[in-house]
Amino acid sequence: MNNDIFKLTQLPERPVQPRENGLTMVMDKGLSIRESLDLIEHGSHLIDLLKLGFGTSYVTPKLKEKIAHYKKAGFKVYFGGTLFEAYAIRNQFDDYRRVLDYYGVDHVEVSDGSMEIEHDKKCEFIRTLAKDYTVISEVGSKDAEKIIPPYEWIDMMEKEIQAGVWKVIAEARESGTVGVFRGSGEVRSGLVAEIIRKIPLEKIIWEAPQKAQQVWFIKLYGANINLGNIAPSELIALETLRLGLRGDSFDFFLDKSLINK
Repeated sequence: MNNDIFKLTQLPERPVQPRENGLTMVMDKGLSIRESLDLIEHGSHLIDLLKLGFGTSYVTPKLKEKIAHYKKAGFKVYFGGTLFEAYAIRNQFDDYRRVLDYYGVDHVEVSDGSMEIEHDKKCEFIRTLAKDYTVISEVGSKDAEKIIPPYEWIDMMEKEIQAGVWKVIAEARESGTVGVFRGSGEVRSGLVAEIIRKIPLEKIIWEAPQKAQQVWFIKLYGANINLGNIAPSELIALETLRLGLRGDSFDFFLDKSLINK
């Protein structure tokens, strides 16, 4: 990084890695080994979690090599929740655990965005996996027609945290058009406000793949909001938003009384 040369005041403080707040989760939807090494080279200082999106791991060549590179870089690597669901719906939970162990993945996502599952059963999966892995759960449906009321979001998040998850993800898909967002990509601001009244902000990772969504969260909740489903190509751009080094967030962190003084 160039912080010793580019000396700027009035920048928000970012926690050093490994960190609990201000997390950036990047989604790998099928990068090649070369592309993954490029990502590590230019983004290892910014990435906290690396999700191998949905079921891409099943068809990704040299997967074990890729995961080894990511882990060496210090990323918390995990398979997308859809892969977990693909095993769970087929009653192959034990097979899924063997996959986790084979690839040396110690973070796991438990979701129910694509399948119907009793919430008690989902929490049972979480409790079982939490004995051996760091569990990240996801709340919200991938079905744009399924609107979950705020009290249900809160209830599910609370129960999943109690069951042992490290962080809970608020669903938005890689498109940013479901879950906490409307089909247009607009934030369901009332839903977010209700969730934050009950769930500690540091426990939530907000999937926010679109720039306007990232700007909205950073403006309201600060540079160190946990954000996920970030495209590799948008990683550096997101960090400039967090620091107020992009036009969209330029004045978020400035002390107006000190400008041009």
